[in-house]
Amino acid sequence: MATWNSSSSSPAASPSRFISYRRRTKASSPPRRPSSESPPRKMRSIADIMAKSTPVVVEQEQDDSYGDVTCEKCHSGERDDELLLCDKCDKGFHMKCLRPIVVRVPIGPWVCVDCSDQRPVRSLSQKKIMHFFRIEKQIDQTEKSQLSQEETRKHRRRSCSLTVKKRRRKLLPMVPSEDPEQRLAQMGTLASALTALGIKYSDDLTYVPGMAPRSANRSKFEKGGMQVLSKEDLETLEVCRAMYRRGECPPLVVVFDPLEGYTVEADGPIKDLTFIAEYTGDVDYLKNRENDDCDSIMTLLLSEDPSKTLVICPDKYGNISRFMSGINNHNRFAKKKQNCKCVRYSVNGECRVLLVATRDIAKGERLYYDYNGYEHEYPTHHFF
Repeated sequence: MATWNSSSSSPAASPSRFISYRRRTKASSPPRRPSSESPPRKMRSIADIMAKSTPVVVEQEQDDSYGDVTCEKCHSGERDDELLLCDKCDKGFHMKCLRPIVVRVPIGPWVCVDCSDQRPVRSLSQKKIMHFFRIEKQIDQTEKSQLSQEETRKHRRRSCSLTVKKRRRKLLPMVPSEDPEQRLAQMGTLASALTALGIKYSDDLTYVPGMAPRSANRSKFEKGGMQVLSKEDLETLEVCRAMYRRGECPPLVVVFDPLEGYTVEADGPIKDLTFIAEYTGDVDYLKNRENDDCDSIMTLLLSEDPSKTLVICPDKYGNISRFMSGINNHNRFAKKKQNCKCVRYSVNGECRVLLVATRDIAKGERLYYDYNGYEHEYPTHHFF
């Protein structure tokens, strides 16, 4: 608060500023209630109110806004238990109409391919599939394999000897599907899966500079020796390779499972001891791949010197063997699913890994084999 100094009589004198201090007063007391007003009433408890209240039933109309939803692929509203609704566009899709097929109902929110950020799996044309697998065009595609003549040959009468020798079981060549369109669709699933993972197709072992050279892949370096592929089985292997070059593949398709990822499923019956595929990819030393994040590394050569042990890494090059699933060695129920095995052979002095059926496989059955066929060091306790 500014005031004029009383000692200054001239109006032109400069003013002096004083700050006045006020004492803090006590809060005013509430006004007294007149004696004529009645005392406040006591409020009832919520329990008394609820005990005397009458419940009101509200009829809610049933929400039938999704009753007319149809699949965007097949335009059918049947099988509503398999109909998935996109959380963004509210469009319906059957689980079997999607590509890749959705095996189980997703947990949590789900969006369709058009609303998601992921790229859809491309459907390759016939020309691109033939170029992808480098299939040789043949005018006469009805050639019969040379081994078919052996099946029609009469069995020779066994000599009556006291010594009974165990008959060695021979590898059987794969029997492709008869329909060319079905074979093309099977190869299309493999091409789509390889393209989605950025893997190039290769039906043979690849040797890249900076990795293990081809001279390091010698079966004589194997610890304890390696079984040699017989002449008859080698002919079967060459026949199957020629069938691959003609575009005749085993009846297999690559499907996507939300839990297992990409896996292989039989699209036709496969007999016991049928050659399925050779495990292919880049050949490298195990010491270079100890910290590798690839989940499909296969042992190729177990050497006395650990620094010379070789593995196959299908992270850049591979074929259908890269998508075959493994079993859980710690679960006896999972071991019953095994229907294939991987066997390491010496082929012309080099180590090769072949995948062979161990029993008859029916159509629609998935292919499983034991990852720990030799060293029992691969952790499979977390497998489904």
